[in-house]
Amino acid sequence: MTGRGEGEAPAEVARATTEAPGAVEGVGAAEGSGAAAGSGAAEGSGAVEGVGAAEGVAQEPVVLYEVAGSVAVVTMNRPQFRNAQNARMTYALDAALMRAAADDGVKVIVLAGAGQHFSAGHDIGSPGRDIDKSFGRVATMWWEHEGRQGAEAWYVREQELYLGMCRRWRELPKPIIARVQGACVAGALMLAWICDLIIASEDAFFADPVLRMGVPGVEYFAHPFVMNPRLAREFLYTGDRMSAARAFEVGMINRVVPLADLDAVVMAVAERIADKPRFGLALVKRAINQAEDRMGLRDAIDAAYGLHHLAHAHNALTSEDHLKGQDARSMARSLKEKP
Repeated sequence: MTGRGEGEAPAEVARATTEAPGAVEGVGAAEGSGAAAGSGAAEGSGAVEGVGAAEGVAQEPVVLYEVAGSVAVVTMNRPQFRNAQNARMTYALDAALMRAAADDGVKVIVLAGAGQHFSAGHDIGSPGRDIDKSFGRVATMWWEHEGRQGAEAWYVREQELYLGMCRRWRELPKPIIARVQGACVAGALMLAWICDLIIASEDAFFADPVLRMGVPGVEYFAHPFVMNPRLAREFLYTGDRMSAARAFEVGMINRVVPLADLDAVVMAVAERIADKPRFGLALVKRAINQAEDRMGLRDAIDAAYGLHHLAHAHNALTSEDHLKGQDARSMARSLKEKP
């Protein structure tokens, strides 16, 4: 994978199978936005995205798709907003991952973020925030959230867009490696945690600060499984950053490498895995996922999801909104506080 500058155009634009128009992201960086490392053109490179809200006007794709040998690289591409995940990006990610799953030549997938950061989490403040828009349903059988009121709107939206998507991607029958640099915060944890391996640069950090919103952790509540329960309590109670070195120490990630070596190490690991039989890799992944679920992962996430939405409903009744008045700026400031 070679670096891509923010302004470089993708080699090819291909519509996603779940293409739907979205809001124009806009330009410029606000507090809480920024940038993570992407990959350059390779065999089969292109964009997995459609057109934006302005009729007939092509936008910079929010997800890039490239293939190098047996490895597909899927890159989130909103670096000016630290790859904050709006619905448009989420459905483009789904289309890219399904494209990799359907390609017999692809045996391993790398999930990356363009620019300086992997992802700052769910979009709660960029010009491309699209919480009220419908993009169809591919991950659940829940009805549309658009036009619904109160707790129903948030519950069914997040069943599809957050919890449903993460479970769908976790079950994809090909190994996925998260390539993490810079920020991996809140909703970004969910993306990393559903991957089979996490390889991070030395500058990477991990945090779930959503308790500031009165919410008990992100929707895909894997905290007590990716680290031990006592550390999960500290991680959630304080909302502090966990360095890549500490994340490796507690077993949450597989490797920590210098940023300059991140691409080479990720690709070397991906290629080593890709040397194995495709069906055998799928069966190993299935076996481990089943073991995690029998240890309680799925039930724990379901239970925590209900508490998550109780918190949202409580906030809506007792404060100015379901996020307890927090926004992208206030959450970014909280991560700058010294423990």
